[in-house]
Amino acid sequence: MISGGNDNELMSEINVTPFVDVMLVLLIIFMVAAPMMTQGVDVSLPEAAAGSLARDDDEPFYVTIKGGGEIFINDFPVDSDRLRPKLTALLKERPGTRVFLRADKSISYGTVVRTMAEIKGAGVEKLGMVTEPLETK
Repeated sequence: MISGGNDNELMSEINVTPFVDVMLVLLIIFMVAAPMMTQGVDVSLPEAAAGSLARDDDEPFYVTIKGGGEIFINDFPVDSDRLRPKLTALLKERPGTRVFLRADKSISYGTVVRTMAEIKGAGVEKLGMVTEPLETK
């Protein structure tokens, strides 16, 4: 691409092909790696024959009770006696946000009801229960 009669002149055009190649490789790496970085609380949910709720634009909070009795708000562990104050503080920042309760199927009914009472005591207006769809055999 050197024009003219002088062979000693430097080429002043930038070759962007290697830059584009590196960017495409990085894009593919991040697209593959991003789903692997998601974390969550592993819970064995009970099954129920109920339809799903309509989706809101507002991101809900998830309160999870694991098999050992540990309680989480979204992915963050919370002591059972600190559940109500934490939810109250979160709902002051985002009033009217729905809360979904996920409880392991091995948890006793009393524990689930006590947790529901704490959630309602924090001022939650919309509380939903999360279950797995009933498997038909």
